[in-house]
Amino acid sequence: MSDQPIARAVFAARLVQARQLRGLSQRALGDRMGLGKDKGSSRINRYEHQVTAIGFDNLDRLAQVLDVPVAYLLADDAAMADAILALSQADESQRNALAMLIPALVQDPPLLASLVKLLEVPKHKRPEALRDLAQKV
Repeated sequence: MSDQPIARAVFAARLVQARQLRGLSQRALGDRMGLGKDKGSSRINRYEHQVTAIGFDNLDRLAQVLDVPVAYLLADDAAMADAILALSQADESQRNALAMLIPALVQDPPLLASLVKLLEVPKHKRPEALRDLAQKV
């Protein structure tokens, strides 16, 4: 990586990822942002190659066009980005429950490890595995 700030590199990587997930070319993304096809393509390319920093107004517009939260584009790592995207797809009651659950799981690593293990169990065997886990708690 060059001498560019880390945040710019993180943003560039997330932008490429989000754009590709939506199946958009740089040109199409720039056009959907209202920048026109030629200017838009050049601008998106400059963001992705860390030549130009994005302003807040364009960051908000870009997130809207890509249908991702702004925080997703600025997430420090892939796991954080995935979590932000998942939270954005949850309804309000689910987000509220997850907002309570996440800190509790961070404070209880064995419980977190058990739940992760549970996700590795085939779906048809999860009810039994969940009962076993509940008995241990």
